[in-house]
Amino acid sequence: MWVHLRRCFSHKAWATVSPKDMSSAHPGLVKNLVGGHWVDSSVTVKLPDPLTGELCMVVPETQIPETAPFIANFRTVSKSGLHNPLKNVERYLLYGDVCQKVAAALHQKDNFDFFVKLIQRNLGKSTGQAAGEMRVVRTFFENFAGDNVRFLAKGFSAPGDHLGQQSQGYRWPYGPVAIIAPFNFPLEIPMLQTMGALFMGNQVLLKPDHRTAICTEQFIRLLHYCGMPTGDVSLLNGQHLAVDHLIKKNLFRLTQFTGSSKVAEYLSEATRGKVRLEDAGFDWKLLGPDVSDIDYVAYQSDQDAYAFSGQKCSAQSILLAHTNWVQAGLFQKLKTLAARRKLDDLTIGPVITWTTPKIQDHVDKVAALPGARVLFGGKPLTGHQIPSVYGAFEPTAVFVPMEQLLANFKLCTTELFGPFQVVTEWTDVKNVLEVLERMDHHLTAAVVSKDAVFLNHILAHSVNGTTYAGIRARTTGAPQNHWFGPAGDPRGAGIGSPEAIQMVWSCHREIILDQGPISAGWKTPPAS
Repeated sequence: MWVHLRRCFSHKAWATVSPKDMSSAHPGLVKNLVGGHWVDSSVTVKLPDPLTGELCMVVPETQIPETAPFIANFRTVSKSGLHNPLKNVERYLLYGDVCQKVAAALHQKDNFDFFVKLIQRNLGKSTGQAAGEMRVVRTFFENFAGDNVRFLAKGFSAPGDHLGQQSQGYRWPYGPVAIIAPFNFPLEIPMLQTMGALFMGNQVLLKPDHRTAICTEQFIRLLHYCGMPTGDVSLLNGQHLAVDHLIKKNLFRLTQFTGSSKVAEYLSEATRGKVRLEDAGFDWKLLGPDVSDIDYVAYQSDQDAYAFSGQKCSAQSILLAHTNWVQAGLFQKLKTLAARRKLDDLTIGPVITWTTPKIQDHVDKVAALPGARVLFGGKPLTGHQIPSVYGAFEPTAVFVPMEQLLANFKLCTTELFGPFQVVTEWTDVKNVLEVLERMDHHLTAAVVSKDAVFLNHILAHSVNGTTYAGIRARTTGAPQNHWFGPAGDPRGAGIGSPEAIQMVWSCHREIILDQGPISAGWKTPPAS
């Protein structure tokens, strides 16, 4: 029972317990879930605490022979799903009830704080960032309580050609689907996508990042406690071998992936295009010619670039500042704000997917361009116990002149998933539009200006799927109150909103009812 497992959790005990002393109920030992049953794997991986290097958790490294129960389970899933508008419709109400219970559970302080600490334990997020993630998750469940799951399956009708004929459009599930989730939002991304898939009637294989698997496992136990049928979601842990084997078995009619563009392209080929992707985002912020509220704009830029050490999908990767902002002292304000960040309160912390030498190498290459310079940072953190498998680096900004940015575009727009941004200065908007046009990925963006004409010009000539515009524009935002996802790619996946759930997790089905009456002249051939 989930409540019992929650009470077992202790940061100190978890950090010091040895693997041989871990019982199956200890939250540091993650399990797989298939067909409603929690199971172990013959091979496990020990993961270090990102702040201390001590044992953090033991995660299954599922072996290919151990995927047999998953294969058998998903081969039994109907293409018409677990429910649809004409089958098992009471399950729409069931999930509305589950959402209500989960939201209520997360309004209990001990439950909420448990997941906040669990996220911090795995990633070294600050309390504010981890609590912010949980508030998004809680609000999402509030949004879809009651009848709102049912309303996701709304369709439409249109009159036919003759009496008794009517066309009806339905939102139809895919049936067996897979979700491959990233580490950086270990509950927000996998849970919002998983619930969206379930709402629409699909049966889900969820493969979380192995470094944050305990967060996902514990939340699924909470879902079971709140009434989710235990067989609706299967949990597969490991790094890549097992899930790759399952994907290549062509078990899933849709695979949704959030993460790197390299993996996204691989999955596109492996699934023969049956994917929805939220892949890499080299996200930009543009500061227009009009300068106002400079302290606020600097604060928001610091948050966008360095909160959670720059490891948000929507983190500000490049800042294009008009000369007027540079002359007003923006860069110095950014430097002052970045200097406040420290390990003690985790406003800067471990980098999960880039090691310190790899970060240093990229920073040095960008800073070596003609006219480029390190504005601040540029050095590893000191005085810490972050293990070497992770990165530890100061908040860093490298200024690159616009002409060098355009001449060395691939290097300057390489996404470093850590506390790093490229900064440039512009005067000619044509150069800005060239930068935006040449980018490969179009997740989030911000256009900071009070000039309506300038805003419209930039928005009209750019394509990012989630774009904030105005003096308060940011690149990072909460996806439970609006669509979040890329644009310009037919494989793009959204998250958070009813429209995103309908687009990603259901397809259109048209049923034409044709009941008659049959006309007397039905044998007469139509006129040529």
